[in-house]
Formats: sequence, structure tokens, C-alpha cells
Amino acid sequence: MATADIPTKPLAGKRVLVGRARHQASALSAALRLLGAEVIEIPFIEIKEPKSWRPLDEAITRLLDYDWLILTSANGVQALFARLAKLGKSEADLLHLNIAAIGPATRKLIEKQGLPVDVMPEEYVAEAVVAELKPVIKGKKVLLVRAKIARDVIPNALIKAGAKVDVVEAYETVLPEASRTELTSVLRDPRRKPDVITFTSSSTVRNFLDLLGKNNRALLTGTKLASIGPVTSATLRELDLPVDIEAREYTIPGLVATIATTI
Repeated sequence: MATADIPTKPLAGKRVLVGRARHQASALSAALRLLGAEVIEIPFIEIKEPKSWRPLDEAITRLLDYDWLILTSANGVQALFARLAKLGKSEADLLHLNIAAIGPATRKLIEKQGLPVDVMPEEYVAEAVVAELKPVIKGKKVLLVRAKIARDVIPNALIKAGAKVDVVEAYETVLPEASRTELTSVLRDPRRKPDVITFTSSSTVRNFLDLLGKNNRALLTGTKLASIGPVTSATLRELDLPVDIEAREYTIPGLVATIATTI
């Protein structure tokens, strides 16, 4: 076969900076590499245990009180099942619950534990979860397991719809200080500067700007910013950053596919 006939991978010759937490970066990085990208991993967030497990543990001991369980991230699923095991319980203690997942990655982890997911909206954002649950939630008791800092769209709307909602912290996201010097170093180096920087949550956006520093925005010239979905995009715009790429499907595969067809 002639060299000209050899198909080129869509991201060949492109550098992509992945800012997910280190333990979560592999899926996104692997998908980008399969399409030919050179991947640079610099975490913009670090996942930590909550300061106290007591609120989650207490909720677990009262699982029979709840009608619905809402999980909004893979981190929340992992934390919940780790605490279940710690307290000598299992997925069987959740079988009586209706379960809502915000998106396919969260759903996959729940189903991996042998539990059915009753609700997963077509659009993977909090507002869509609310729209699905509003018709059935009045008078129900809901356990929402999530990060320490998160938007209050779900609890506020469901309470307004007549549900009783307990919001329980399962983890928190913090700034990885070790990334600060590495980030500016990569952006200053023409041989390493990324063509695209990916953002998979509002937390990654806010932490990225903190790590970058207010006087270094000019370093982003020539680099496209790619968002996983509308909530993350809204945070980018709120902080006066452009949204050059937004995933058409709000998932990691969706983000990769959109990057591959955009740059």
C-alpha cells in the first residue's frame, strides 16, 4: 500500500491536556491515544474522603427510610459501596430503593454492583434528572449522595416538588497544588503546549484557573478548550473562558468523538 493510502488517525500530531483526577484520567487518555493524540495528564482536581463519614454512615443505617437513591457521579457510587461494605451491608440493602443515575458512567458502576437503575435521563445534567423525577417524587423520601460542593439544582427542585431530601457528602474535590508549576511549564513550552485542554466538570474549570494564575491567561492563546457538556461550558463562560468545543453527547466517549471531528 502506498504511504498516501495509509489512513491517518484523526488526532495524529495533536496534543491534548487531560485534567481529570489521576485515578480517573485513564479512560479519557486511552480513548484519545487510540485516535492518535499525544496526551498530557495534569490533574486539576484531587478526590478526597469527606472530613467525616458519619452523615453517610448514618444514612446507610437508615436505608429502609428512603424511597429513592440518587447518585450523580462515579465517585459517589464508589464511596457509597465502600461504606456499605465497611458497615457490613451489601447491595441487597438497596434493592428496595428506586435508583436514579445522572449518566451512563454512573449507571454502569451501579449495575456492576448488581442493582437496576430506574431513571437515567437522556441529557446527563441535574436539570434532566429533576424533570424525570418530578412526576413521581411527591411525598417520597430521597437520599442524594454527592460531592461536598455541588449545584443544588436537584435537592431544591425535588423539595419544591414535595419530596423530603437528605443530601449526604461522599467525597470532596480539592486543588492539587503539585500541578501548579507543571501546568504553567507545559503551556510555556512550544514543544509541549497542548492543542486542546479538556474539562469534565465545573470543578476542573475553577481549579484550572486557580492553578493557571490570574496573570497567565495569555498562555492559552492558540489552545482550544473542550467541555464535556452545558454545565461545564456555562462555568467556562462565567469565568470569561471560551468554549471552543462542547461534546454533543455529555460523556467521555462523546467528548473524545467531538474533539476528533472538530480539530
